[in-house]
Amino acid sequence: MSPRAKRYTLLGSDRRPDQSSTPGIFGGHRPGRLYGRLDCPAALRAIARGGYVKNRVFFADEQTAIAAGYRPCAACLPDTHARWKARRR
Repeated sequence: MSPRAKRYTLLGSDRRPDQSSTPGIFGGHRPGRLYGRLDCPAALRAIARGGYVKNRVFFADEQTAIAAGYRPCAACLPDTHARWKARRR
């Protein structure tokens, strides 16, 4: 009997959850529509304070996060955030 493979819930570009056998490489915050690296210092501080976790989502890649309408985090993706901000002007 083989052990069950671990499943991960990732958001797709349509913002719907999907099960994957591969973990996401970006995390996001649903209410703020923000995404960043899994080791983001700002996100880790929020998690340590007891917040953020219930609204956390995960993405397979950056393109999916963008297609789902999420913006890059200024703390862990400063260059990407600056380009995103410049395009909004």
